[in-house]
Amino acid sequence: MKVAIVVFDGVQALDVAGPVDVFAEANTFLPAHQHYEIALVGVRGGNVVCSSGLGINVPFDYTSYAGDCDLLLVAGGPRLPEAKPEREFLNWIRTRANNARRFGSVCNGVFLLAHAGLLDDKVVTTHWNDAKRLSDQFPNTTVRPDKIFVRDDRLFTSAGVTAGIDLCLSLVAEDFGHDLAVKVAKRLVVYIHREGGQSQYSPFLAAGPDEHSIVGRVQRYVTTHIADMLSIEQIADAVSVSRRTISRVFAKYVQVTPSVFVEQVRVDFARKLLEETDVPLKTVAFQCGFHSATHMRMSFARRLDITPKQYREHFRDTEVTAKTIGMDPDVENQDVEKLTFPQNPLSSEGIMPASKKRDAARGTVIRAVA
Repeated sequence: MKVAIVVFDGVQALDVAGPVDVFAEANTFLPAHQHYEIALVGVRGGNVVCSSGLGINVPFDYTSYAGDCDLLLVAGGPRLPEAKPEREFLNWIRTRANNARRFGSVCNGVFLLAHAGLLDDKVVTTHWNDAKRLSDQFPNTTVRPDKIFVRDDRLFTSAGVTAGIDLCLSLVAEDFGHDLAVKVAKRLVVYIHREGGQSQYSPFLAAGPDEHSIVGRVQRYVTTHIADMLSIEQIADAVSVSRRTISRVFAKYVQVTPSVFVEQVRVDFARKLLEETDVPLKTVAFQCGFHSATHMRMSFARRLDITPKQYREHFRDTEVTAKTIGMDPDVENQDVEKLTFPQNPLSSEGIMPASKKRDAARGTVIRAVA
């Protein structure tokens, strides 16, 4: 399976290394004839310098890339939103994307896809800091700033930097199944399905001291009282500010209303329980503050385009589930009635165990083509 990753001077190193490592790890579990064949394709040949100063040796320019690819992935970089790419390069991207089975971007690499005319009437995401600019510059594109990654038919786009790992794990799962994606995630010591969206990060990075305090206090109160009704008045009273102040701060820094924020937190708590326990859906709904299982199902449909039952079936990891409820996954016929579930669904360990050191020789085919 041929993968072409587009690079350029000023590219974000992790936008390249993250996807490469996901596909390289996947290759260690796959027979040779199913390997991902990774090619780095640049604007020009020679030494491509990343934004961090790291150099990538790319011997040929994009015109030397022969044939089509199964996946075209455009990396991002801090200066990319201001860039004015050459017409010939954009034509090449458009042609390769149209001929590829799938195409997409990491971080603000989506700007190159937009300049190439590939995003009209599409739904995408990008780094939260570039979302407004992308939406303003390309009004025919729908930007979802709070998503880790978004799929629109053959188009895949991801949020900032490390979100490229999330995106590529989803592609591995689509190609070879969820179990292989879980194995790769464990090797890389990352989540197979990260909790929440970019709103976890952007408010705290953007807000000033006073606003940071308000948003932080609201988040802490909501997460510790997730089973409550949580009206805006109740939250405002708990953090000692007016309802108007909370609405203003959330509109400015989180880009969602407080009620939408609360619903997203409820969904994130529910996702954790669905992934890691066998708690009945009605109990999950109650513990996460939904009025009913029907209310939870409607929220999941609105936020994730999937039902809670479907989400559990797709994302639950048997090993993690057994660990969460106190079972040994290798021992059968245990007395489940004597086991108890954790009260806080976010209190269990979230990071996958570290793997053994990788073998030096993996047989991964990586070609550097600019």
